[in-house]
Amino acid sequence: MAEANEVVAPRLGLPVLAVVDWRDDDEEPGRGVHWKTVHLARWAAGRAFVWLDDEITDADRRWVAAHHSQPALLHRVDPFLGLADADLTAVRKWLEKREATG
Repeated sequence: MAEANEVVAPRLGLPVLAVVDWRDDDEEPGRGVHWKTVHLARWAAGRAFVWLDDEITDADRRWVAAHHSQPALLHRVDPFLGLADADLTAVRKWLEKREATG
């Protein structure tokens, strides 16, 4: 969470980024959808967003596509490798494509 701004961000050359505070409620988003998915889409509040996680599935991508009005990249990170250059390249390409299309 917030510690990522102290530990991860400096190593990647990232600025301090917003942190999502996970709400503790009983909402069940649907079969196979990760519990974080609804919270992230709500937090994004109609803005485009990128989410990197080792537990993202196609069910999460489908849920976001159906319930979030703006583009979102849900990118699964290999839990055995951790965040790798290929993951950052995928994010960079997605951002560049968004920038090019306006």
